[in-house]
Amino acid sequence: MDRKLSISQDTARARIASEVRALRQARGWTLTQLAEKLGRSPSRLSEIERGGGSFTAEQFLALLAIFNVPATHFTPPTRDGTEQLQNALARLGATSLYENDSLTPSEQLRTAHQAIREALLEGSPRLVTALAPVLVANIDQINPAKLVGELVDVGYERRLGWVVDNTIAAINTLPRSEREPRLQHARARLPQLADVLHKLRSTSNAAEDVLDRSIRTQRTLDQVRREASPISHEWKIVTAIQPDDFASALRASLERD
Repeated sequence: MDRKLSISQDTARARIASEVRALRQARGWTLTQLAEKLGRSPSRLSEIERGGGSFTAEQFLALLAIFNVPATHFTPPTRDGTEQLQNALARLGATSLYENDSLTPSEQLRTAHQAIREALLEGSPRLVTALAPVLVANIDQINPAKLVGELVDVGYERRLGWVVDNTIAAINTLPRSEREPRLQHARARLPQLADVLHKLRSTSNAAEDVLDRSIRTQRTLDQVRREASPISHEWKIVTAIQPDDFASALRASLERD
């Protein structure tokens, strides 16, 4: 029993360390900068990020405030939580996703803004690529400045820029004969959102954002980085997701409509 508890604690500690490192890097902060905010030494913070220690309760609360994320960000997504997000994306246009009718709709995921934000935070390739049809279906309901502001607060505005550029590329891969009016409309409106994001990117010196949580070794990181798409390189997003994945999600949703 004690051994199982120890393993569980080690797993939780490793997950928190990994998430803190990812959040820090997504904001372009050095170890020294975050250490100063926490009142710890850079060497001690580096040790914790490698899984060699843990934060105190007070430091963990400080991290939540510094990164502006809920405590649940550091816990594995529950099945219900993932299905709630999947349901929300399906209702918002990603019709190729399976929708579980037995779940009560979440109040926190009723709008396109909320669902897009949560999908970007969650980072699952299947849900992230589903944002292409969601953007197409809800482009007139999206307030670019407001949505970008919400993502700036949590340091993930570059993820949105990356998704928008991939969505535009996905639409452009479709033959003109397949571009129904809403696709043409989205293709005309999406650059407005892209412009806001590109202006932010031009003033940002942020470090790479490792989107794929499955990356655990330097060797895998280097391989994914080498094989990343030009759009991913442009936005400094480290992921195996390619523009074709967004195009596939868009086509699948169009076929299910």
